[in-house]
Amino acid sequence: MQYRPLGRTGIDVSVIALGTMTWGQQNTEAEAHAQLDAALDAGINLIDTAEMYPVPPRPDTQGRTEQYIGTWLRQRGRRQDIVLATKATGPSRQAARPSHIREGRLSLTRENLFEAVNLSLQRLQTDHIDLYQLHWPDRSTNTFGQLGYQHVKDEVTVPIEETLSALQELVQSGKVRHVAVSNETPWGLSRFVHLSESRQLPRVASIQNPYSLLNRSFEIGLSEIAIREEVGLLAYSPLGFGVLSGKYLGGQRPEGARLSLFERFSRYSGDITQSATEAYVNLFRQHGIDPAQGALAFVNSRDFVTANIIGATSLAQLRSNIASIDVVLPPEVLEGIEAIHRRHPNPAP
Repeated sequence: MQYRPLGRTGIDVSVIALGTMTWGQQNTEAEAHAQLDAALDAGINLIDTAEMYPVPPRPDTQGRTEQYIGTWLRQRGRRQDIVLATKATGPSRQAARPSHIREGRLSLTRENLFEAVNLSLQRLQTDHIDLYQLHWPDRSTNTFGQLGYQHVKDEVTVPIEETLSALQELVQSGKVRHVAVSNETPWGLSRFVHLSESRQLPRVASIQNPYSLLNRSFEIGLSEIAIREEVGLLAYSPLGFGVLSGKYLGGQRPEGARLSLFERFSRYSGDITQSATEAYVNLFRQHGIDPAQGALAFVNSRDFVTANIIGATSLAQLRSNIASIDVVLPPEVLEGIEAIHRRHPNPAP
């Protein structure tokens, strides 16, 4: 395994991180524990979860993912071996976002964040969270595939400085070690960094946004900030919900696969996305590279990436994805990737 600095925290995290959003929906508690064991055996130390998980978010399963991690921690006693990251759900300003969590108390205020942290700590069965992330901004932004920013005039939101001040209290309490953002924009990340420096507030250590061969929009504005300000990317959906493995090509819907089970995940299913995916899969296969490992290896190789968050529903799939850390893409494959990207730029933002 390879390791990279987590911002300016002094902590090194594995380039491959273990994502957990299927646990409690597609994966049982025993399967979750087996994945954790296999991940640590492979050298992974960064475990990413959220109070909202599993996904799709539902009232009857909410928090189950954190609970599974908590029972694993209680049984294995390996808290010191992991960097535990979770997220506070943001306000539900769009119909697709969950409003059931904490009975809708989701704005990023001091009171709500303290409640969220305390509930996560109970489920996780630990006394501290290593990296506490804001799952999405308190304000309306163009995230989760929305193209173009549509300003909401006079929108009532919690100021970033107020949220950072609350996070500072959580750090001072010892319940949180470091803080981070997720699904943020260039403006938002810049404001977080500026306020942390000008007001002596906690500095965000990372940003968790989508990044894959099908969505390289992070490169346009955020990658420069990530490098210059040492706020590296924790890349999620690096396989586009498994699409880049090639298993959905030709209209295939394997039994038990994510896109077979849940119709709501259409972000990676468009015609242009399918064309781009076919091109990437063919490129990797022509060079004897497993398509999923090739797609993950591309993410691993980016200089603005701190960690690549992989997810799996089986141990075989997990081990194959972890093995991408040993894949080095030759120049001709990287050139082929850029040629495809020019033809199909960001088909699934």
